[in-house]
Amino acid sequence: MEKLQQIQQSIITSKELLRTHFNVKKSFDLAQSNTKKEVDNILEMQHKEIPVIPEIDYKSIVNGKVSFDEIANIKRRGALIIRNVFDDQQASEWNDEVGDYILSNDYFTKSVEREGMDQYFSQLKSGAPQIFGIYWSRPQMLARQSQSMANTKRFLNSMWNVSSPHGDEFDPNNDFIYADRIRRREPGDETLGLSPHIDGGSFERWTDPAFQKVYGSVFNGDLKSYDPWNAAHRTHTKEYKSPAVCSMFRTFQGWTALTAQGPSDGTLSLIPIANSMSYLLLRALQDDIAPDSLCDATPGRPLLISSDYHQDLLDGIVTIQDVNPGDTVWWHPDLTHAVADKHTGKDYSNVMFIGSSPQCKKNLDYAKRQTQNFILGKSPPDFAAEDYEVDFNGRFTIEELSDLGQNQMAL
Repeated sequence: MEKLQQIQQSIITSKELLRTHFNVKKSFDLAQSNTKKEVDNILEMQHKEIPVIPEIDYKSIVNGKVSFDEIANIKRRGALIIRNVFDDQQASEWNDEVGDYILSNDYFTKSVEREGMDQYFSQLKSGAPQIFGIYWSRPQMLARQSQSMANTKRFLNSMWNVSSPHGDEFDPNNDFIYADRIRRREPGDETLGLSPHIDGGSFERWTDPAFQKVYGSVFNGDLKSYDPWNAAHRTHTKEYKSPAVCSMFRTFQGWTALTAQGPSDGTLSLIPIANSMSYLLLRALQDDIAPDSLCDATPGRPLLISSDYHQDLLDGIVTIQDVNPGDTVWWHPDLTHAVADKHTGKDYSNVMFIGSSPQCKKNLDYAKRQTQNFILGKSPPDFAAEDYEVDFNGRFTIEELSDLGQNQMAL
């Protein structure tokens, strides 16, 4: 109770401070207008059946053939699909192997025993996701430490301006593994849906000193100067500790498809507007929001994007295009995303969650703790301590790490 009161007071104090800097109503009107223009463009593209999420092929990255216009579009949308990062047969074989790993180690029985440990998504009205607390399977680790994934992440990191008052905010050419889970969604499933939300911090985006610097130009009313691709101060933010709240800085969240999936398969939706955070931050500072509220942002939970406050933005939500095994999907850490309530397709909709987490002090600190859990087969520090894999047969071991993998695991 005392901690909740402290949080409420920090919200009140932060809002009072932020509201004194400039005309929040005038600035929000501008952010709202900019958002509506972007949404109108998205709706027009959908009407013309033009894919909204940018697509490039992995070979274009390797061969340096990604054009300036393509990069500009990626930066505008804050999301992209990269095709053929892995061979489709390889991805399909990994999918089968993950399924065998789960079944042969009796995951389902153990998951019932540990039910309720992970509460991160409990606030999202569509229900808790059908996600497997598996982190150290052979396919996951092989994908993470692959050269093609390293090349992909290097390209993604190049979207960012890494310079900051502290020196380079991160090393764009090298990353640490951030071990995340697996999604395996059955046809007809109605339990995995996730309402529109943003990960990586909720109320902290207004109250944390580093986040206030990240969004300084927004909070000072200078919206034109805000650049969502400026990395300065982003690796110095402090998130509220809670199971499944990411302790690493990710330049992109992402996943790798293990099966073919598309709009009817209960998969990912995005609001592809990289500069949408100006609208969200300023919305919470308007007069119709209570002094101790940030549009219902809750500590230790995703930042909920709701029709009660953010309908202008929600009008721009789109489902990703069809993807095949081996394709990857990526989105900016400030981008709103969701998972459809129902899988109406005929086949499984399966992915491995693999984001881009470049090497920096913040990520190194977490990587060292994560590696200790990896050695023991325990769940990573950010996640509920379900520890399914401690006695799993076929779990990936430290001896199987490549040189690249050892570097990515801070060894």
